[in-house]
Amino acid sequence: MPTASRVRRVAVIAAPPVSMFNLAIPEMLFGKVEIDGGPGYETVICAPDPGPVATTGGLDLMVPHGLDAVAGADTVVLAGSGSYTDPDPRILDALRAAAAGGKRIASICTGAFALAEAGLLDGRAATTYWTYRPLLAARHPAVDLQDDVLYVQDGPVLTSSGYAAGIDLCLHVIRTDHGAAVANTVARLALVAPVRPGGQAQFTQTPLPPERGVSFADTRAWAMAHLDEPLGLADLARHAGVSVRTLSRRFHAETGVSPLQWLLHQRVERAKELLETTTLPMDAAARACGLGTADSLRGHLLRRTGLTPSAYRATFSRLAGGGAGERAPGGPGTGEGEAGGPGTAPLVRASRSFTAGGAST
Repeated sequence: MPTASRVRRVAVIAAPPVSMFNLAIPEMLFGKVEIDGGPGYETVICAPDPGPVATTGGLDLMVPHGLDAVAGADTVVLAGSGSYTDPDPRILDALRAAAAGGKRIASICTGAFALAEAGLLDGRAATTYWTYRPLLAARHPAVDLQDDVLYVQDGPVLTSSGYAAGIDLCLHVIRTDHGAAVANTVARLALVAPVRPGGQAQFTQTPLPPERGVSFADTRAWAMAHLDEPLGLADLARHAGVSVRTLSRRFHAETGVSPLQWLLHQRVERAKELLETTTLPMDAAARACGLGTADSLRGHLLRRTGLTPSAYRATFSRLAGGGAGERAPGGPGTGEGEAGGPGTAPLVRASRSFTAGGAST
């Protein structure tokens, strides 16, 4: 429930070289909150050394406040930085003190590394930008790292993946403090989507491991041209002129995955392309990529992206009108469930109760 109106203070830590985009997100969104005719938040940018702070873009940004600003804040946000693997010890001390004081703490993009280094993510669910997840997992194995989510909250600690996911995190904070109507108003003013669940996947091309051989390259190319057919191991082995056992062993050695895993990956990628570039009905799209039925397409796409096919099409269609109004099999409207509906990950993971500055999360 939203709490009584009051100005909440947000301290945004700029760790040099700081990402200007990451740094701008909290001020842009929190600065647009108006409650009872007055500001809902006061946003203060601070740094270990007040004055010129280097940015990843090569510019210097004048930051007037030091880390003592953290002590007076309700919420502390650490923006992504180019020095994420070597956080300033003074920032770590400020984060630990903020956590001990019961403040809400959040990170955008690579800011999660400093939270982990400070020990604030041990045993907690967290995320970061998808290209840095393996490094974070290797350096901090005690973190319950969440793959393919936009943001996650675990008690008083929130982490987001890269870039625009910081917008989703800040809107979630606003929604928690002041309710959905205020958050939606801010989203409209900022010209961004008002609701993207934290469990929605980071929409990146999920790469297969790099290929380490080409002996089955012709078979892979042939399979790509026949994805609409019911291909199996025997079909692939027959084309390659080897036994099924040899195919399985050598295919995995070349691609890092089994033949059927590779085939499924290509089918789902083809399905995504069809949803983005055509208006095919769901059953037709499923047949065209070899997934068979609309139900099968829905299940595989939900597991990969967190969205149903119709929700994926509404979000990513490259056609005029976006396809958002299409009727899909299974009932009225989208038919198969909205984004964030059954089968998707929860909005946030909040396994611990927490109160920061009067805002219960």
